[in-house]
Amino acid sequence: MSYPHYHMGSAIFRHYMPSAGSRTASRSLEFGKTHVVRPKGKHQATIVWLHGLGDNGLSSYQLLESLPLPNIKWICPTAPSRPVTILGGFSCTAWFDMGELSEDGPVDWESLDASASHIANLLSTEPADVQFVTVKVGIGGFSMGAAVAQYSATCFAMGRYGNGIPYPVNLRAVVGLSGWLPGSRSLRNKIEVSHEARRRAALLPVLLSHGISDDVVLYKYGEKSAQSLSSAGFRYITFKSYDGLGHYTVPREMDEVSNWLSSRLGLGGST
Repeated sequence: MSYPHYHMGSAIFRHYMPSAGSRTASRSLEFGKTHVVRPKGKHQATIVWLHGLGDNGLSSYQLLESLPLPNIKWICPTAPSRPVTILGGFSCTAWFDMGELSEDGPVDWESLDASASHIANLLSTEPADVQFVTVKVGIGGFSMGAAVAQYSATCFAMGRYGNGIPYPVNLRAVVGLSGWLPGSRSLRNKIEVSHEARRRAALLPVLLSHGISDDVVLYKYGEKSAQSLSSAGFRYITFKSYDGLGHYTVPREMDEVSNWLSSRLGLGGST
């Protein structure tokens, strides 16, 4: 099985100098086209997969359709186009606005909530069961998409978005490749002080992986995200590091994603 190198947003990151600060979305933005990979076998799970900065759902579709996971339906949405602070105000597809990555930098909570809500709405319309088989749901993504996937995991744990609106989806798995957790310190603190949030966090398996040679989203941010989620009560955290891997995916990484999802979601059978 071979997969394309999965670059999402790396070139855009490299060719613009970051500027300080991050703006909150001030207007309603329209999400782009959604691509769907239909299950080739019995439908046992649905996963929304999120692309990186400047990319689109078609790239996700092209990666995922070749995975040996016939029981998963993949939903691959496209983020809205918006001005992005780290790109000096240049407009491209982005799940939220962002400045330079830092643990204490400003966070575009409004757009994070809007993106997390859009993803949850996609999952909420999925059938609860197909032919008497419960359909499990999850979220995954690469780079900025992984950031939203991890943020969604914290919304699931807290039972609400950052704006207080209830989170409606019973997530069963979250995958983040070459990403980070926005506002990790604040979110960790919110979950740590809630017994119910910690209980819910302990139910959700999370797979994070990161290339040690990533020069776009530095390895330390992926490692810190895993530590923050673990401290917040996510007991089933798996963190994979890859020597020599930059800001893209490789077949070995995608094979491990496939194996992890099959195991965690209890997938099996092709009919």
